[in-house]
Amino acid sequence: MGRHVWGKSAGAVLLAVGIVAASGCSSSGDEDGKASVQKPKTVSVQAATKKFQNAVDTEGCGDRMEPGSCWEEMQTVTKSARDLRNAMNADKSVGADFWTEAYTLIDEMEEGIAVGKDLGGASEGENVDLVADRSNRDEVFGSAHDLYDWLDEHPVE
Repeated sequence: MGRHVWGKSAGAVLLAVGIVAASGCSSSGDEDGKASVQKPKTVSVQAATKKFQNAVDTEGCGDRMEPGSCWEEMQTVTKSARDLRNAMNADKSVGADFWTEAYTLIDEMEEGIAVGKDLGGASEGENVDLVADRSNRDEVFGSAHDLYDWLDEHPVE
């Protein structure tokens, strides 16, 4: 009798699995049977430019020169530049060559952030030009300001 009960239970489970599979239970919500693929939304170049320029205007180190004191600000500006790059990639109103200088400036920012930390700024009395050799702030913030200016000089509508 034990085998008979087990057989009925296994049969019921297999039947349930078969019904679920045959009914096409899915959460895609598409009526035509095609799987829906959601693409990440890309903002317009104009919106990304405004967000980037706002980040450049509001993020900075001020008088903080100690290593590590400006890392969050560096990351914020770089993230907005990445979003801008995505918008530039999606924009079809101009050719890729139009963005060459902007891409170069974003690449410089990426090189500065790739260090993985804020290396600090000039100490009091220290030659700013010499600090550039050991600091990654100019790569991030200097390039960000150059990109800000470039965007003002090359508006896309």
